[in-house]
Amino acid sequence: MSDSWKDGILLKIANIIVYFLFLGSNVYTVAAPHEIYFTGKETYITPAPWAFLIWSLIHLLLLGTIIYQFTAPGKKVIIDGISWRLPLLGLLNAIYVHLWASHHYILAFVFALFVSSAVTHIYYIVKKFHTATNAGDEILVHLPFSLYHGWTTVLVFLTAFDAFGVNALTQPAGVWTKVFVFLALFFLEATAAAYAFSSPEGDLPASFAITWSLFAIFAEQSVRRSGFVHWTALAFAVLSAFWVFMGVFGFYKRSRGGSIILDEERAPLVGSEN
Repeated sequence: MSDSWKDGILLKIANIIVYFLFLGSNVYTVAAPHEIYFTGKETYITPAPWAFLIWSLIHLLLLGTIIYQFTAPGKKVIIDGISWRLPLLGLLNAIYVHLWASHHYILAFVFALFVSSAVTHIYYIVKKFHTATNAGDEILVHLPFSLYHGWTTVLVFLTAFDAFGVNALTQPAGVWTKVFVFLALFFLEATAAAYAFSSPEGDLPASFAITWSLFAIFAEQSVRRSGFVHWTALAFAVLSAFWVFMGVFGFYKRSRGGSIILDEERAPLVGSEN
């Protein structure tokens, strides 16, 4: 092994420090006395609190990422590839979470865009220049940042409605509220489909993160609050789940060495010879 674990040690230490700051900021939102997930602003796109459990999965995977950076293949992608973008992401995320937890929703929305931009940049680098060559790359790099990318897409919409939407507990859903909710849910479902078919193997973790969130929105938005939002969320959640299923099915077929024939023109000609 030509690389020493000390190579890039300053960045490795920074990743460790920021990781625990990042993790601590999200633990704060769960463990704080005011229970932010239960007492924050309720909008017509607010998901059930269990939607945010996806943070726990991302945190666990990123802990593996922090450990993986001390290996040669991990250093190649995390230190040499992602570089200082990872601690920057952690700092931006910590600021976003604290702003959201303290109900500064407009500023939180601004930082949600920063976080989404930072995640997108890392996601692009990982997918474009660092194809997974082993299980460590797949599980500890590609998987967490795929989930993270899909989840931050959801967070941008949730925070936008927190910042600019009406309070679902005190105001009925007007026509424009329903229009914007419909467009947001439609965009999320379409994004889940795009993830599922973004490449031959698809990006199912990112698609799953959005599907999970759509079902959580359906669960939280009751019929009594708004039947339109409730059933629209369910429709898009089911449709999103269908794309995830098709992506899984396509991946299974390819892993078995088969192929899915999409039209007759691609089918082999059998018995065409005399």
